Amino acid sequence: MIGDRIRELPSVKKITQTELAHAINASQQAVTKWENGYSEPTSSMVYTLAKYFNVSADYLLGNTDVKLPNKDLSKNQILITYSIDPNVTDEERNDIIELVRIAMTKRRRI
Repeated sequence: MIGDRIRELPSVKKITQTELAHAINASQQAVTKWENGYSEPTSSMVYTLAKYFNVSADYLLGNTDVKLPNKDLSKNQILITYSIDPNVTDEERNDIIELVRIAMTKRRRI
């Protein structure tokens, strides 16, 4: 699914595969492999792609068809949603993100 999304998004943004590779600091060969399902991007590259295309990691991974349910996605939120079981509901996912946000806020106060 992620390959389909990586193939689809550059055409929406009207850029070439080579331009995408340059913009995200990846090789054109890596982008080709992702698109064709021969490999998958790392979690940090999923974050980079999500940020570049202004979509959620869940959208890239095919866990949702909503491109950007929360317009205030931070790097931590994107990485959290990437690592959570795709079977959790949106409400559960938001609860987990909120718990992490609370924990991070408490840590900064210590």
